[in-house]
Amino acid sequence: MDDSALVSRAAAKDVAAFSMLARQHQSKVRGLLVRLTRGNHTLADDLAQETFLEAWRGIGNFRGESAFATWLYRIAYSRFLMHARKRKPDDQLDEWEGETASGEGAAHARIDLERAMAKLSAPERAALTLCFALGLSNTEAADALEMPLGTLKSHVLRGREKLKTILEGGTP
Repeated sequence: MDDSALVSRAAAKDVAAFSMLARQHQSKVRGLLVRLTRGNHTLADDLAQETFLEAWRGIGNFRGESAFATWLYRIAYSRFLMHARKRKPDDQLDEWEGETASGEGAAHARIDLERAMAKLSAPERAALTLCFALGLSNTEAADALEMPLGTLKSHVLRGREKLKTILEGGTP
């Protein structure tokens, strides 16, 4: 069943339909939040749970002007920003909880990429994650992040340049 049919049923408070939507989108929402939280899986899980709770409560307000996934990403990003605003300055140190490397080249490259992403600003991480990891168009990503298209493109460009510099051994 496609998202639009499930959204219609969920808006009528069909719990099973919303559960299907949540299962279909949870890994991408969680992936976005893991990147935004700089690899803090526990915090990402908490924010993902809050995202889906807020989506359930507000599903009746979803107007269908964007894809359901875009609407979810917007909620997830808003939850992340609310969390970031509540943090004390002392808490804003890098919370990197790097994964244990298995010795494989791909595992090391992934860890290097995650660490490099952690050095980007939140809007740059969000823009790159939505556009490249989740495959959204620039327009969809701008909508999800509630920013003008030109601003999103700037974040993508700056983020890519910073990533390249970091991964080549420099500092952004």
